[in-house]
Amino acid sequence: MRRTSIRLNDSLLADAKRIAAEKGSTLTSVIEKVLRQSFALQKRAGKPGKGRFTTSGKGGFRPGVDLDRWAALLDLMEQPSSIVEEYGT
Repeated sequence: MRRTSIRLNDSLLADAKRIAAEKGSTLTSVIEKVLRQSFALQKRAGKPGKGRFTTSGKGGFRPGVDLDRWAALLDLMEQPSSIVEEYGT
């Protein structure tokens, strides 16, 4: 383990010290835990997952919509006569 210095916003440091005191822990362990959690979240966010789409209304997607063909979907979304004319929104 290495010793280092970091600069923190005063209120952030105060919060970290408060949490350390509440947990009966050290400031170092609180900072390490938060950094590890942040890195893990960033790593998971970079991995594509399977999305689940929920539709409403009748019949699900509009005719011609195929979520596996993203270029065609983009073309469909950019058409001027899309949802505005169909639903008046």
